[in-house]
Amino acid sequence: MTINIRLEEEKDYRRVEEITREAFWNLYLPGAVEHLVAHNIRKYPDFIPELTFVIELDGEIIGSIMYTRAKVIDKEGMEYPVISFGPVSILPEYHRQGYGRMLIQHSIDEAKRLGFNAIILGGYPYHYHPYGFVGTKKYNISMPDGNFYTGIMALPLAEGALDGISGSIHFSESMYPDESVLEDFDQTFPPKKKEVKASHLEFEKAVSEIDTNIYE
Repeated sequence: MTINIRLEEEKDYRRVEEITREAFWNLYLPGAVEHLVAHNIRKYPDFIPELTFVIELDGEIIGSIMYTRAKVIDKEGMEYPVISFGPVSILPEYHRQGYGRMLIQHSIDEAKRLGFNAIILGGYPYHYHPYGFVGTKKYNISMPDGNFYTGIMALPLAEGALDGISGSIHFSESMYPDESVLEDFDQTFPPKKKEVKASHLEFEKAVSEIDTNIYE
């Protein structure tokens, strides 16, 4: 068994979108939107190709991770650049086997090597705390609505990278696709059944959970 992590190439685009669709189908909502995000993200100036990787098992792509630029804007309008990642996709048959962890850790290490200062992302805390992510409340970085959520987390990539920075996090517009084109885009893939699952309610609760932790 040979595992290889490498930069995404143009020839990988469609396969990455197929894997992303499989990975997220019916996970957070009936169907998925993440494969449309993956399709569009490369067209944005925020896209970071040097941090966008695929993971191969015996020469076949089984997962991917994509990075974009984001920014913290303080109350005076000053902007502080950070980066973010997502979608992170692993084919369902390879879940819970460590491939996602390898892919994420590889990308974090490479982001440090390239001199990026910090990663801010949205997700389940139990997924990202093992890498050192903590709630952005620790750094007084809120969402644009002024709230601190448990699912919005930060990882400084250098000592003190987020010290003295406060404000609201603004992710790439590529993370908010025009869903009016989703149905047509979805028809370019094999048909899949949309289902309502318990995980949808869990996700709705998670994204609205306010961070009440006290950080030193």
